[in-house]
Amino acid sequence: MVLPEYVVVFCTAPAGEAEELAKALVDARLAACVNVTGVRSCFRWEGTVRDEPEQLLVVKTQYSLLDPLVTRIKALHSYDVPEIIAMPIVGGYAPYLDWIREETV
Repeated sequence: MVLPEYVVVFCTAPAGEAEELAKALVDARLAACVNVTGVRSCFRWEGTVRDEPEQLLVVKTQYSLLDPLVTRIKALHSYDVPEIIAMPIVGGYAPYLDWIREETV
């Protein structure tokens, strides 16, 4: 299996915390860019269906940085089990992908 060079990582967090996470990831050069947007999440947690407002982080980074990115999110996140899902980037605008590489470690 050929591993992707770049990934998009999705992570949800409470409002306020999401912005701090985004800044920390970019500051540490684990992400080139993080979009933060509002979402409503419906999920089952500890046997109860919940419906709560959250912020969604859309993180653009290199696949090679995924493990340290996950470690950093877990260290900063207030949830016991934060959502951290990586999806491969299979193509895109070459100058933008080059920029991701240049802005991350």
